[in-house]
Amino acid sequence: MGRALILALDQGTTSTRAILFDSEGAALAEAGRPLRQSYPHDGWVEHDADEIAAACVGVIREAVEKSGADLDEVVALGITNQRETLVVWDKATGRPIHPAIVWQDRRTAEACEALRKDGKEAEVTAATGLLLDPYFSATKIAWLLDNVRGARARAEAGELLAGTMDSWVIWKLTGGARHVTDATNASRTLLFDIQTQDWSQPMLDLFGVPRSLLPQVLDCAADFGEVGAQVLGRPLPIRGVAGDQQAALMGQGCIRPGEMKATYGTGCFMLINTGTTRPVSASRLLTTVAARVNGQTTYALEGSIFVAGAAIQWLGEGLGITGGPRSAEALARSAKADHGVVVVPAFTGLGAPWWDAKARGAIFGLTRDAGLPEIAAATYDACALQSRDLIEAMRADAPDAFLGEAQLRIDGGMSKSAWFSQRLADLTGLPVARASYQETTALGAALFAGLGAGVYDSLEAAAKARPAAEDLKPAMAVHVREAAYARWLDCVPRVRS
Repeated sequence: MGRALILALDQGTTSTRAILFDSEGAALAEAGRPLRQSYPHDGWVEHDADEIAAACVGVIREAVEKSGADLDEVVALGITNQRETLVVWDKATGRPIHPAIVWQDRRTAEACEALRKDGKEAEVTAATGLLLDPYFSATKIAWLLDNVRGARARAEAGELLAGTMDSWVIWKLTGGARHVTDATNASRTLLFDIQTQDWSQPMLDLFGVPRSLLPQVLDCAADFGEVGAQVLGRPLPIRGVAGDQQAALMGQGCIRPGEMKATYGTGCFMLINTGTTRPVSASRLLTTVAARVNGQTTYALEGSIFVAGAAIQWLGEGLGITGGPRSAEALARSAKADHGVVVVPAFTGLGAPWWDAKARGAIFGLTRDAGLPEIAAATYDACALQSRDLIEAMRADAPDAFLGEAQLRIDGGMSKSAWFSQRLADLTGLPVARASYQETTALGAALFAGLGAGVYDSLEAAAKARPAAEDLKPAMAVHVREAAYARWLDCVPRVRS
């Protein structure tokens, strides 16, 4: 037998990509297509689900062709996807009844607020680990059933199906043979009981979602069916699925309690594996499924920073620092030491653990000798200090996960900066492991698929099959770090509503 190659399909918010990996986690070829978003009304965000399905077929073919690999060497497909984005389609024709509603969409905010005022959030959190927010899928399904003519009657008659992007893509790739999802994507719908690992009848009743719409929930490494022969010329087993942040958790090798990762893009998603213990968050962090393998569920706490890389964009767009992130970083590195400036980039409110949607950004500590370099440095530091906020919340919610030596594994655009990565270690006080290969989401999907296809004989073996990371140790004096964090904690309450 020749090489065992694994194809990963990464269906994201702005693009759809396929990457072919070998069994050592090295990327051999990649193909991608941009994804259009539409904004039909204020706060609404939609995708064309058929466009997504066509793009998936296209990038799968292109990646394999680019690689020049023998098709027989490609043993499995793994899928990762933008979580919470929702589509409802006709079971008979395979046609969506409406454009897909994207996770960013806010059209159901009033419905969520009504349920919250009715005292339902505690019940929702107890079952699902989530908060009442239009971000999640349940109110999207309810909106479609109530606003597309005849949809609710057709759903109750068993004529419609619903799913997140993984379910939709699998249904299309298998020619309608499989309506399935995995436990990580199911855990982001507000309809899945993360303790019993089944669709929750009380949640289905609360949101008015017929159970017949929903897919079968499988492990992350499982038999999800086969890509039809019309795509590549022969069937290709689909053996791994995980939502994007959980796939990145796997791609970073965070399979044990206490292992955590942060992805620094426009915002930041941070997850810590809490093992088989399901934590209850006092900080309004999300409790979610980290993975389900061989029937065993592991959990994670998840927190998000609304503005990370977007703050660096603001330096250019808002303050006129030209030349992109490299110029902004160079300016920040020229700032005076101990300048005392604090930027709180609450441009769209504050996420966990503050949860204040009406907070707005501000700059504090300006003196006569402070200028753009100090503001730029404080903007970068704000990303690190918000990260510490999340780490401290996670430490309070899941102290057992911090019994060993904690390390933060990072990826995403900002992590490409060695200077920022070191600053992150300095201001959080944690060692930082900077991924040498940035596409950890696709890699995680490939590792799950390799596990499901028998390329790896254990979860541990799969997690080891990834490129080495660069380790950075905190180098800042403790009293300097704590003074910086104290200034941050003094400033944040001043921007809150």
